[in-house]
Amino acid sequence: MVTGAWFNQLRSEIRASLDVTSSMSDEELQSHIERRILLNEQVQEFTAAEKRRLIRRIYDSFRGLDVLQPLVEDKTITEIMINSDQEIFVERQGQVSRLDLKFESRERLEDIIQLIVSGVNRVVNESSPIVDARLKDGSRVNVVLPPVALKGPTLTIRKFPEKPMTMDDIVATGSLSEEASLLLKDLVRSKYNIFVSGGTGSGKTTFLNALSQYIPAEERVITIEDSAELQITTVPNLVSLETRNSNTEGKGEISVRDLIRSSLRMRPNRIVVGEVRGHEALDMLQAMNTGHDGSLSTGHSNSTADMISRLETMVLSGADLPIQVVRQQISSAIDIFVHLSRMRDRSRRVTEICEVIGMKDGEVVLNPLYIFEEVGEENGRIVGGLVSTGSSLQHTAKLSMAGFKVEQHSGGRMAYEAARMVQSG
Repeated sequence: MVTGAWFNQLRSEIRASLDVTSSMSDEELQSHIERRILLNEQVQEFTAAEKRRLIRRIYDSFRGLDVLQPLVEDKTITEIMINSDQEIFVERQGQVSRLDLKFESRERLEDIIQLIVSGVNRVVNESSPIVDARLKDGSRVNVVLPPVALKGPTLTIRKFPEKPMTMDDIVATGSLSEEASLLLKDLVRSKYNIFVSGGTGSGKTTFLNALSQYIPAEERVITIEDSAELQITTVPNLVSLETRNSNTEGKGEISVRDLIRSSLRMRPNRIVVGEVRGHEALDMLQAMNTGHDGSLSTGHSNSTADMISRLETMVLSGADLPIQVVRQQISSAIDIFVHLSRMRDRSRRVTEICEVIGMKDGEVVLNPLYIFEEVGEENGRIVGGLVSTGSSLQHTAKLSMAGFKVEQHSGGRMAYEAARMVQSG
């Protein structure tokens, strides 16, 4: 049986047997660990599978993320939640469970955290105890240290699939209807400004990735994120920007707002802001209003109407502007809101697609195009889907400019040819 004390002793012996660990290749280190373990008398009683697991665990403690490494590599796990060195939870297929795993000590967990954040040139310590980072595979990492985290160092890892989900994949899961996906596809190509809203874990980044696949390949795109997560693979002329925290002296911070302003001088066709949380919302809206049509962004909210209120609050937190001016900025900048929800059965669904059609009586006016309708429940899963409201898209100028023929039908539904018009002559 592998106890924590025995494992630590074995690892210490192997470490002492190495001349210079960092000078060895991964293959050389693994071979060295194998030889040392096979010579250990206590290991002789282990099965072949137990020996392989032990070798891998020792190796991961030197070059990987220790007990986290197998979890990071497990494709069935979507989220890893470390509440302390003694508590590890994971999410698989929407279900959260606690694992019978622990770090050997609080100090070991702290070492792993420092390894992760230093890999993306970030700093986290008692004076700056909160930081966002990422792993080499793009997984999103959030760290909170004591004294803010009362139990001990807290680490949350949001994993993303190796291959970004496409809109077809999202349709296949039942999260979006085929009809709505075709509309969104053409709206992205026609440079409508689209804002994706939703709660935590509703799939905003995944959806934003899927939308970005419809950006024409000849355009120049600038992405701006706190921690780089987007995986835009269809646009060759792509610049990815990431914020930077301040250093230990409180200097050198580069915020989302700084990056948005800088991006305007980089000749972008579109700007994709991973998420707006504060006063950078004003810069995003102004960018959308100054010729950068087709821009995309996301934000946290409980509904489309709530997202508008939150955007107002974000803008007002950094600018002394009349509320009417802020609402006018929102109504003229954003064309389409797409809202995602995490349902009670843990599925992720698109629940609203709304067009912004202007202002009335001092309020932003929405034109709901699709809403989610629940019709029942079967085997614990919600039965329902995104249904057209019957309302037509009112602002069709961008579709027409992109070469789509728009027709208004008597039933109120909008139809347009998916193929670009062939110009005669």
